[in-house]
Amino acid sequence: MDYFEDQNFKNINYQEISFNSAEYDHCQFDQCNFENIKLLGAKFIDCTFIGCNLSLSELTQTSFQNVTFKNCKLLGLKFDSLNQFNLQLEFIESILDHSSFYNCKIKGTKFLNSRLHNVDFENAQLGQGSFVDSDLYSCNFLNSNLEKVDFRGVINLTLDPELNKLKGAKFNSNALPGLLTKYKLQISI
Repeated sequence: MDYFEDQNFKNINYQEISFNSAEYDHCQFDQCNFENIKLLGAKFIDCTFIGCNLSLSELTQTSFQNVTFKNCKLLGLKFDSLNQFNLQLEFIESILDHSSFYNCKIKGTKFLNSRLHNVDFENAQLGQGSFVDSDLYSCNFLNSNLEKVDFRGVINLTLDPELNKLKGAKFNSNALPGLLTKYKLQISI
């Protein structure tokens, strides 16, 4: 497997240029297009993606260890197919609609000021993470560990406290109606 360290990949369209499923250590990808690309088995360690499009990419056994996505488009990704060893992610101002984190162990993951419409977090271990200022429209939280997760500033949150672990989680009062949805109450804030 090829190895790249401390390199900056900028404005590369991998739909036109073949992607090398190599190990990337401390690399930065800036304005690159990975849409519908197979990243099978690639390793990204301490890497940053800025303004990239990874929508519908194939992530089977891809490794993301301490990887940050900033202002990226990540539609329809199956993060549950990633290599789960030392999986560490951070998302800033990114769009993750229709993605899946089913059964992922991503404790401490930050989703900051991001859009997560119809994202599956069933059985996910998200303890001590953050969704600050994110849009969680129609996300599926079921049997999820959300202990000490920061939900302050979120919009469109709906989750059942009886079907998830929430001890120590932080919420603003505007998120409270989303915690009581199943009771069909009319709440004014």
